[in-house]
Amino acid sequence: MGKFIYGTPSISVDFDDRVLAHLKAVILSKVRRGESFSFSWEYTVATGSGHSSIWIHPAIPLQFDFVGGREPRLNRAWIEELVRLSNSPAGLRVIPEPPDPA
Repeated sequence: MGKFIYGTPSISVDFDDRVLAHLKAVILSKVRRGESFSFSWEYTVATGSGHSSIWIHPAIPLQFDFVGGREPRLNRAWIEELVRLSNSPAGLRVIPEPPDPA
């Protein structure tokens, strides 16, 4: 279970390493281009349910901490769908991984 850490003071959100690797690819590509966008996630029942949303801005510090020793192989179809969501009015959110066409 990795961590997405954002802002000052920082918030820390746990994500599976595979999910986090895909979020990292999308978020860093947008931040590199100077794009801002919203990012939302849901909490499990074990962590109290509910959901949160934040505004990602290139000037705000962010960090991706992975527990595993290897970067997961990225699924291009999932990245493309996450990018599409990040460009929508609702913003980036975690969705189930689609089949990898490769």
